[in-house]
Amino acid sequence: MGKGNSDGQSFLGEFEHMVLLAILQAGTTAYALRVLDELDARAGRRTDRGALYKTLDRLEAKGYLDWAVEPGTPTRGGHRRRVFSVRPEGLEALRVSREALDKLSEGLGSLLAHPAK
Repeated sequence: MGKGNSDGQSFLGEFEHMVLLAILQAGTTAYALRVLDELDARAGRRTDRGALYKTLDRLEAKGYLDWAVEPGTPTRGGHRRRVFSVRPEGLEALRVSREALDKLSEGLGSLLAHPAK
């Protein structure tokens, strides 16, 4: 049976979820290196560019994000870069995923609040 909710929408994978949140955290400067920095700083998740770009391509194919090309600057040797943004469909996928996790976590606050011994 496939992953999804009763509306047929697929749930986000863990890394997809983190990438969308990192893009939102980065705001208007959500280019690949900044997204990697957000993942490392906020989630303690170090990853390589290849894994990130595969995930970005997958999220774009799902309709969850867009990107625009930012003009190159002299400090970047004239190289352009893509800046990513989360589409409304991506925000909805985050909401659905969060709601499912919240429902599954109900009543487990004390168990989840303390490290296992």
